[in-house]
Amino acid sequence: MMATGPVRVLVRADEPGPTIPPALHGQFVEHLGAGVYGGIWVGEDSRIPNAHGIRRDVVEALRRLHVPVVRWPGGCFADRYHWRDGVGERSRRPRRVNTSWGDAPEPNAFGTHEFMEFAELIGAAPYLNANVGTGSPEEAAEWTAYLTSDGTKEADLRRRNGRDRPWRLPYLGFGNEPWGCGGPMSASAYAARYRQFAAAVGPLPATWRIAAGASGDDPAWTRTLMAEAAPHFDALTVHQYTLPTGDWAAKGAARSFGEDEWISTIAACLRMDAVVRTHATVMDAHDPGRRVALAVDEWGTWYDPEPGVDPATLRQPNGIRDALVAAITLGVFHAHADRVRMANVAQLVNVLQAMILTHDDGIVLTPTYHVFEMYRRFQGARALAVEADTPVYRHGRWAVPAVLASAALTLDGRMLLALVNTRPSDELEVTAEVPGGMASSTGVGRARGRVLSAPRLDSVNDVDSPDAVVPAPLGRRLRARPGGLRVDLPPRSVAVIELAWPDRTVMPPASSGGSAARPPSSVRTPWSV
Repeated sequence: MMATGPVRVLVRADEPGPTIPPALHGQFVEHLGAGVYGGIWVGEDSRIPNAHGIRRDVVEALRRLHVPVVRWPGGCFADRYHWRDGVGERSRRPRRVNTSWGDAPEPNAFGTHEFMEFAELIGAAPYLNANVGTGSPEEAAEWTAYLTSDGTKEADLRRRNGRDRPWRLPYLGFGNEPWGCGGPMSASAYAARYRQFAAAVGPLPATWRIAAGASGDDPAWTRTLMAEAAPHFDALTVHQYTLPTGDWAAKGAARSFGEDEWISTIAACLRMDAVVRTHATVMDAHDPGRRVALAVDEWGTWYDPEPGVDPATLRQPNGIRDALVAAITLGVFHAHADRVRMANVAQLVNVLQAMILTHDDGIVLTPTYHVFEMYRRFQGARALAVEADTPVYRHGRWAVPAVLASAALTLDGRMLLALVNTRPSDELEVTAEVPGGMASSTGVGRARGRVLSAPRLDSVNDVDSPDAVVPAPLGRRLRARPGGLRVDLPPRSVAVIELAWPDRTVMPPASSGGSAARPPSSVRTPWSV
């Protein structure tokens, strides 16, 4: 049914904000469940088509996403991983037990060379996490030298292992969750350990050095790290997951859930805005020039394991609810692109809020995958301020905006408008106004768009129904009107619209850029009620 009254969205196309770093659409791979073995790596002798052991179907699907960056090897696994176990002839690599995730066998077949080739195949920048929890500063320095140096003993070892040229290493993290599985340490203890590791590794002019930050809204950790170690890092992380119940002991169901857990998941997802603001405020006090980036390098939905599924594998169904979480979260990141300059959804394949689920010799593209594909044009665009006059969606004790919007201006002068309808049962009429000379009295030029929706709250893409949730053209749901456009937004849906003006092909000048430059202020976007 149609809800009473239209939703009004005002896009301030005449006020371009910060450039949206492509790295905000980053991914994360950990040695966990079938995230690597079976998900990415099948071995060169597999009947599954592969490139040097790496699944071709996964590579081809990921290339369509324009994946900007991939984090590896963890996660909790990173602080138990010793890089020398994963180089050299595979038959001679030691077999270990993955003590971080269910004592699963770890053959070390997928190591540094394999990961770097995988990143190259999908066109992504590598983000490596050094072992701080059980490793040493010397080990981290030797791994970095193995990857990036020439004329060292580590470089000679790399050559003997088949790689002559050094790799480019844009991102290097030091540890993971040192307050938890990577420790436990106090913030001050980790800051001191970070400084030791950073000094051992030495200067890396072309590499972001990334410190392991807080869990959710813990500003004390960020305050300590900024005070005691900020000159030594380029980015500080934060981890924030979306749980339907907010209770780690009983997180909520991945399917067969009702409207209570639908709206509570949306509300939990919207907390990302407050988390980002909290940490950005603390960072601003120590770094007013915003040299240091905030990196949300773990985020996504996390549900209770399904019956019959090994809890340590973290494999969960992926449905329209996950698609809305992905779209809303990317919108938050775009709005805060002046401080948040990298993010990595957890995780890429077969784990938590995955892009892809593999089965035997086939793959399923999840609704989350489709959102990332629909949003890929936002990478490198200029964020635009958006003001939304929207009704509130209420159910039980929860209240969230019925419609969430984000917008951007691409390098070739096209405007992108993303809309999310959080209401599970109501179609909403959205009227979008585009001021600033970008619209005419008769419309807004050429407009096209796609929408992702589903027949049920818990519709998922799986082996039995791989195309239950797929994008479709907006078609007649999208109509030009004087000064803007009108969209009939289906219930529980995500839409992305692209507007083109024949006489507008030049983008407003971007800021000077560079890690030390302060971008324009955050884009105004209503994310709470």
